Amino acid sequence: MPQAGLMMELPLLLSGVLQHAEAQFGQVEVVSRETHGPLFRYTYADCAQRARQLANVLQALGLQAGDVVGSIAWNNHRHLEAYYAVSGSGMVMHTCNPRLHPDQLIYIINHAEDRVVLFDASFAPIVKAIAAKCPRVMAWVCLSDATHTAALEGIPHLHAYDTLVEQASDQFEWPTFDERTAAALCYTSGTTGNPKGVMYSHRAIVLSAITCCMPGLLNLSPHETILPVVPMFHINAWCIPYASFVGGAKLVLPGPKLDGASLYELMESEGVTISAGVPTIWQALLAHVEQHQLRFRTMRRTAVGGSAMPKALIAKFMDTYQVEVRHGWGMTETTAVATIGTLPPALSHGPAAAQHDYLAKQGKTVHGVSIKLVDENGQDIPRDGQTQGELMVRGHWILSGYYKGEKSPLVNGWFPTGDIATIDADGLMNIRDRVKDVIKTGGEWISSIDLENVALEHPAVAMAAVIGVEDPKWGERPLLFIVRKPSASLESQEILDFLASKVAKWWVPERVVFLDALPLGGTGKIQKSELRKLHS
Repeated sequence: MPQAGLMMELPLLLSGVLQHAEAQFGQVEVVSRETHGPLFRYTYADCAQRARQLANVLQALGLQAGDVVGSIAWNNHRHLEAYYAVSGSGMVMHTCNPRLHPDQLIYIINHAEDRVVLFDASFAPIVKAIAAKCPRVMAWVCLSDATHTAALEGIPHLHAYDTLVEQASDQFEWPTFDERTAAALCYTSGTTGNPKGVMYSHRAIVLSAITCCMPGLLNLSPHETILPVVPMFHINAWCIPYASFVGGAKLVLPGPKLDGASLYELMESEGVTISAGVPTIWQALLAHVEQHQLRFRTMRRTAVGGSAMPKALIAKFMDTYQVEVRHGWGMTETTAVATIGTLPPALSHGPAAAQHDYLAKQGKTVHGVSIKLVDENGQDIPRDGQTQGELMVRGHWILSGYYKGEKSPLVNGWFPTGDIATIDADGLMNIRDRVKDVIKTGGEWISSIDLENVALEHPAVAMAAVIGVEDPKWGERPLLFIVRKPSASLESQEILDFLASKVAKWWVPERVVFLDALPLGGTGKIQKSELRKLHS
């Protein structure tokens, strides 16, 4: 029989991450954009003190371990304090996506049974509209000072965050409990039916945060300054607010100003070395940089996820601006990153086109996560880089079931992601499409993602999306939606001829629809369901 190891068994808790950051990196800065505009800055030690004060506030309000605290907030220092105070107290931090439809917000607040909801002043109109329909919420706390809170009207049980915190003691003993205890709750975007809750444990978040610091992932250390553009209300900002405290990196939080000009100014003024967000954010940033003929002084790499990064955008970042792209994949159900792509040594000094091809894929699994592919019958398929199937995932920070879900989503211990992918012999994974978005034409598959990426290579195209539409002869055919770049001239035949020069003839759509903008969801992804409604 194997022998037991003789090691201490201390639980992995988020309060431990906070205590580590305060003790080892106490003077590292957190810079935060206030909702009303100016920058606020303080240190990790200051953040830890205010988290203890907030923990006392929550107790004074009558909350107990296991209670749920919601937030409707941007990336800012008060939201950061709540991340640690709520979970560290044994409660559950429920981040609500303010871009959801009000009915969905009401649903998730009631389904989660939130007792207190923290919100930024800019979301006061939303709170006014939903408060009466959220009867379990006993306090609505504006993440601001008394002055900016006093201007709000019509919100019941309203409190000013700073007033509560500043009146509380900064002495608080973080409780110790099982690391499998619930720490945070995030709901899926709910494109079909009601959103589903994913309940993260302390263990899952801490393990994921430690992994994110590794050199092949985000490489977080006191030598780095990170700006997470990915929202703190979406998959906990990919665990960056936790990982930065593990690694000691300076943390820059952009608040509500996510336009290209504001992000560029913040990156330059704060010496940001790494950022993270979805491709639509980077398209807007590069449009600003190109328009004003700017360069990046300190930015060295960007982590990209949420949807596929167009190869043309990867090339622009790397070749023109010398910013390394690390293309990853994850979802609400995977806590944070599950795979990420970094150039292998053999390609580091290779041809640019080969580098772009490699980085357009979603990379290899991080330690602690496993993936495989299955066919329509659930049978494993080979890792040959060509055969595609549904992506299955399992690991230390992958969900086992949805919050209050009646049936486990797992299939033989694996989570079915709904993504269609390939995996090569070296483990390199490439998302080809969503199960619901792949287009079957005459018995053959067309990847809408691949077709979109080719369209984005045209210099006049700002955004592109492809959906499948019914066809009496072929079953389905692709329909292309295009948003032109400002002042660019582009007609249907020109883009179709461009596609014909780069993809198989039967992939080329018969029709193009030009739009002023594409519908984006709460996490910056293109909402193809809305495009289908537009076409129907």
